[in-house]
Amino acid sequence: MSAIDKFSSFEKVMIGIDTGVNTGFAMAIDRGDGGELAQVNCLTITQAMARVQEIIEQYGNSNVCLYIEDARLRTWFTGGLEKAQGVGSIKRDAQIWETWCIENKINYLMIHPKANTTKVKATTFQKITKWVGRTNEHSRDAAMLVHKRFAKFGGVSL
Repeated sequence: MSAIDKFSSFEKVMIGIDTGVNTGFAMAIDRGDGGELAQVNCLTITQAMARVQEIIEQYGNSNVCLYIEDARLRTWFTGGLEKAQGVGSIKRDAQIWETWCIENKINYLMIHPKANTTKVKATTFQKITKWVGRTNEHSRDAAMLVHKRFAKFGGVSL
């Protein structure tokens, strides 16, 4: 039985979003002992938004919250002009996600990049999370936003 199959009304669904052209997407369910990963992958921004809507339809809006890495808060950068343009794109994506959540009345938190463990190697990620599926850097960053996090939204803290 998967983590998704075991859902009950006392559980909360957390979705981690690592913004960018390749949107890191992770879903975790908190049953009172922190988020257990149920999905970790990489999608386009529109695919990720469609998946969020599917999850909300399945579990109810009050049981779902997005944890979005807010690249607009990042103040440290390395690299040249191309890297700077990429950073600008990621910052724009963070704004798009925030606006989309507001417009669709979706619970969300913008997470400062320093408040997340990022750039974890695949082997380390597997040891930390016990996730055995394929991942890339973006999906791992999204997963680290919700892995073992305690859901504190919708009036109920588990």
